[in-house]
Amino acid sequence: MNARQVLVAGLLALAALFVAWFAPQPSARVALAVFALPPVLLAAVALRGSRKAAFWAGVFALGWFSHGVMVAWSRPGERGYAIAEIVLALVIILAGNLPGLRARFARKR
Repeated sequence: MNARQVLVAGLLALAALFVAWFAPQPSARVALAVFALPPVLLAAVALRGSRKAAFWAGVFALGWFSHGVMVAWSRPGERGYAIAEIVLALVIILAGNLPGLRARFARKR
């Protein structure tokens, strides 16, 4: 798998996590629009080959990481979802930055 495929898979997994997490709640539509829609849109744009999608996915992933840490710390009943969100946010950050890291640290011949 290349970095773009990992990025898209991470974004779609995060969206699925948000659907599973927020769908049973009374305000599910709003929660899904706020949480699940952005990763789906970013995944669609990344599939089209846009490099900006990886950047914006990384920016959003920093917020998702912070949200996951906050929920894991403050709501013990939702800790499993929050830890999954943290892991997926880290995967998205790494996948979005991997091409740049490879170029930066490549051996010059």
